Amino acid sequence: MPDLDLNLLVALDALLRERSVSAAARRLNLSTSAMSRTLARLRAALGDPILVPAGRGMVPTPHALEIADEVHALKEAVRAVLSPPSSVEMRAVRRNVTIRANEAFVLLYAAGLSAAVADGAPGVRLRFAPRADKDVQMLRDGVIDLDIGVLPLDSGELRCQTLFEDRYVGVIRAGHPLFDKELIGLDDYLAWGHVLFSMQPEFAGPIDAALAERGLQRDVRLIVPSFPAVITVAAASDLIGTIPHSYRGSAAVSNIRSFELPVPVPGFEIVQAWHPRMDADPVHRWLRALIFETFRARS
Repeated sequence: MPDLDLNLLVALDALLRERSVSAAARRLNLSTSAMSRTLARLRAALGDPILVPAGRGMVPTPHALEIADEVHALKEAVRAVLSPPSSVEMRAVRRNVTIRANEAFVLLYAAGLSAAVADGAPGVRLRFAPRADKDVQMLRDGVIDLDIGVLPLDSGELRCQTLFEDRYVGVIRAGHPLFDKELIGLDDYLAWGHVLFSMQPEFAGPIDAALAERGLQRDVRLIVPSFPAVITVAAASDLIGTIPHSYRGSAAVSNIRSFELPVPVPGFEIVQAWHPRMDADPVHRWLRALIFETFRARS
């Protein structure tokens, strides 16, 4: 319908409610002559007079009376569709939200975020999905609502907000031969085997890249699929592990020692990322703000 004019729907509703060309014109801030021309277009489109003179006023035709309620409902529906999202009462919202994050983030923060969400929006339920990869297609397709972690490389179209900055530290078990050393130097670090978190098959990471710049190499003996697994392995062996500094607050690290790495390694940002189509969604905006404020309060 290339010639569809939604303004005709608004004008028809005004005419049927006011039953007067001049009153309908005032309602829509139009001139009487403009409203008269619109009425002529409506009569031609509907094949019905719509309003006809009756004494000093006008009365609707039977067809106009028949469609009046439907016209008004359609006008309100169009107004709702073509208006910006309205504010919502979060305590009345019923919605499930899927967040993709790695296991370490879930163990550290899921309980606190769930409690904060329940306090403000008890009908919003969180589902944490595993961060097996950083594919942005799941955000594009709406399979996940938020992605929390290190920003994926192919994230050009995404909206991102930094939650906090992080860096790597080393960890060893209680009773490890290096446990009581005041300073764990580079020679000590390289003298032992290492356990590494990686989703890739390569036995290397950012620390190995930093060592390679100095012509050095560590002995990576084991790759595991999560930072909690690094903790578990390091706590049960003489292997040296590497975890984010933020993860030191976990109860799982109570029986191990963390230490500063003896080689400079770049830090990284943890962000929440979402697709632009969710920018204006009021529930999504509320959740993003809640998560951001939660981590700002921690810093």
